[in-house]
Amino acid sequence: MAGATRINSRVVRFAIFASILVLLGFILSRGSATSYSLPSGLITDTSQSTGSSPKSESKPASQGSNDATELKKTYTTDGKEKATFVSLARNSDVWSLASSIRHIEDRFNHKFHYDWVFLNDEEFSDEFKRVTSALTSGQAKYGLIPKEHWSFPEWIDKERAAKTRKEMAAKKVIYGDSISYRHMCRFESGFFFRHELMQEYEWYWRVEPDIKIFCDIEYDVFKFMKDNNKMYGFTVSLPEYVATIETLWDTTRAFIKENPQYLPEDNMMDFISDDDGLSYNGCHFWSNFEVGSLSLWRSEAYLKYFDHLDKAGGFFYERWGDAPVHSIAAALFLHRDQIHFFGDVGYFHNPFNNCPVDADLREERKCMCNPKDDFTWKGYSCVPEFFTVNNMKRPKGWEAFSG
Repeated sequence: MAGATRINSRVVRFAIFASILVLLGFILSRGSATSYSLPSGLITDTSQSTGSSPKSESKPASQGSNDATELKKTYTTDGKEKATFVSLARNSDVWSLASSIRHIEDRFNHKFHYDWVFLNDEEFSDEFKRVTSALTSGQAKYGLIPKEHWSFPEWIDKERAAKTRKEMAAKKVIYGDSISYRHMCRFESGFFFRHELMQEYEWYWRVEPDIKIFCDIEYDVFKFMKDNNKMYGFTVSLPEYVATIETLWDTTRAFIKENPQYLPEDNMMDFISDDDGLSYNGCHFWSNFEVGSLSLWRSEAYLKYFDHLDKAGGFFYERWGDAPVHSIAAALFLHRDQIHFFGDVGYFHNPFNNCPVDADLREERKCMCNPKDDFTWKGYSCVPEFFTVNNMKRPKGWEAFSG
C-alpha cells in the first residue's frame, strides 16, 4: 500500500506540474539551460584577471551523511581545489551573465578566487571577454566548442528529427521546435567536461545567465564536496516534462540490463522510480545549478551510458534534456550519500526559488529572499522525496512553506 500511495501522490504531482507548465508556456526564457545558434569553428583562447587570496580558519570534518548539519564546512582558501565555474553562453548573454557572475563573486568567490570557464559555439566577442573578465576574481578562460560537439551526429535521420520538432511545436512543447536547444542538451550531457579548457579541473560549478544567489556562502563549496565524499550537488528538483522524454527510461533500462555492474547496491533508484525501476517518475535535479565532480562524467559508467543514449537518438528524435540525463546517472551510478542538497545557498533561476526556510539560517547567511517564494517544500517539488528516501531530517519550519 505504501508503494501505491507514493505512485498516486506522484500522479497528482505530475498533474499539478503539467498544469503549471501549460500556464508558463514559453515564459521560461531558458529552461534548464540556454539555447544557442549553430557552431562556427574550433579555436580556443584565454584571458585572465587576478585577485589575492585572504586566509581564514579551517574547521574540523565529519563524513558520510546527507544531513547538512553533520557535514564539514571548510573555511580556508589555502590549497584550493582544482575547480572552476563553467558557463555556456552566447555573446548576447553578456549582461545577463554579468549579473550572475556578480552574484557568485559577491556571495562566494571574492573569498576563494576560483577560475571561470566560458564556452560558446561561436567566437566570443571582445566586449564579452572585457566585461566578464573584469568581474571574475579568478582566471577567466574562453573556449570555442568543437563542431562535432554541436551538430547532428552522422547516425541521426534529419528528416525524422525535423518531423519531431514540427509535432512538438504543434503541441506547444517548450523548446520543442528548437534545434539549438537540442544541441545544447546533448553538449551539456556528453561533452562539456571533455572540452580542453576543462581538463585541468576536478570540480565544477555550473552558472547560467540571470541566476541569483541569495545567501552568503562562507565555506569553500568545492572543499566541502571533497571532504564529505560528495560527487553531485543541487538546489532545485522537480518532475521533467514527460512529452520530452517518452523513451528515455526504456533506453536507460536497456543499458542497466546490459551493465548492472555500474550500479552500487546503495544507489538512489528509489528517488527516480516509485516501482523498483519499472518506470521513471520524472524527478530530476535542475541542472542550471550543479556543483559536482568531473570524475562522475568522465567515469566508464557514464561515458558508456551517454554513448548508449546518444546512439539511440533521443536528443533529436525527442527532446531529452541534460537535467534528467545527469540526474538519472547520478541516482544510478553514485552511492546515495554522495548526492547533496544545497539548502543553504539561496538560488533563483526563472521561475523557481530556493530560499532557506530556517529563519536562523537566513539571518546568519544574510539571505535576501522571501521564504514564501521557496519552491523546495511545495507539493510538486521532488526535494521532499529526496529527503524521504534518504531518511533525512527536514529543516526547522519547513511545514509553514509546504502549501
